Amino acid sequence: MRGKPDPALRLWEYDRAIPAAGFLCGIDEAGRGPLAGNVVAACVVLDLKAQPISGVDDSKRLSPKAREALFPQIRERALAFGIGEATPEEIDRVNILQATFLAMRRALEAMPMKPDLLLVDGNQTVPGVDIPQKTAVGGDGLSLSVAAASILAKVTRDRAMAEWDRIYPEYGFARHKGYGTAEHRESLLRHSLSPIHRRSFCRSFLQSGTPAPA
Repeated sequence: MRGKPDPALRLWEYDRAIPAAGFLCGIDEAGRGPLAGNVVAACVVLDLKAQPISGVDDSKRLSPKAREALFPQIRERALAFGIGEATPEEIDRVNILQATFLAMRRALEAMPMKPDLLLVDGNQTVPGVDIPQKTAVGGDGLSLSVAAASILAKVTRDRAMAEWDRIYPEYGFARHKGYGTAEHRESLLRHSLSPIHRRSFCRSFLQSGTPAPA
């Protein structure tokens, strides 16, 4: 009985069909929506002449166990990768969109090579970057490079939230990763803000006493 086709093959074919000379770099983020924690971006350059890393897919389609298993494989087999973050304080100061771009620029700066084309998940290019860019809405479900970046960003952020859970166990960060679940909203109303909460995301419903929508 044949198993399910490897999603990485389809994503690999998408990247290989992009007319680009040189190295393609996928970039994605994790953590734009949560009420707490950093927004994390990752960028990945893969060897598209080699066979793809089996099992790579949009991080949202993978279980935590699968993401953790793929994380070291991507780091080991990538030609280059970089990870960057922006803090809750930076998010509050410049807004989440600009903080996401900041994290992406930091990820690119952390990479030991300059790619020839940047493939950005979404519909907006990253400002302040002197690399040709192409956008792809839903890119983490289309491109192997973007999907690999989504896994690095997601695992990095989830691990950080698990560490914050040890420091602030009353919020349940290890379970909801800072997203606005009912549990998280109730803990905010009981305990107010921790140092890692995004004030601009939480202020309105804390003032009203009404939980924000998830």
